[in-house]
Amino acid sequence: MKKSFINQVHYIRIPVKGLGASAQWYTEVLGLELVTMTEDPYAIIKVGEGSFLLVLVPTEDDTFAHFTKDGEPAFSIGFTSPDLVDFHQHLRENGVEVDDIKQDDGHSYFHFLDPNGNKLQVHW
Repeated sequence: MKKSFINQVHYIRIPVKGLGASAQWYTEVLGLELVTMTEDPYAIIKVGEGSFLLVLVPTEDDTFAHFTKDGEPAFSIGFTSPDLVDFHQHLRENGVEVDDIKQDDGHSYFHFLDPNGNKLQVHW
């Protein structure tokens, strides 16, 4: 086995149309922590207790942090939540577009869209 020079993923960049409103949504609706708004400008969001970050990047382009497979949007960012059912209900109550909770080999998950149309997943 070859030695890896990479020891972790530090951050993922997500394209957004409105930086301030998007940062507010990620903090208020998803409950993540806003670390800083840089002069570039970017919004740096902390996920959980580790060192993983989401970096919101403003753009006017029609682009997303997901890809398509067989012509359908497929998520590229998956979160975990031990309170999957409550989180699902919380997102619905906050007007977030969410799919139904699905089961797959003892694994529960659902997909949802951020206000910019980025398709995300959460599972447990």
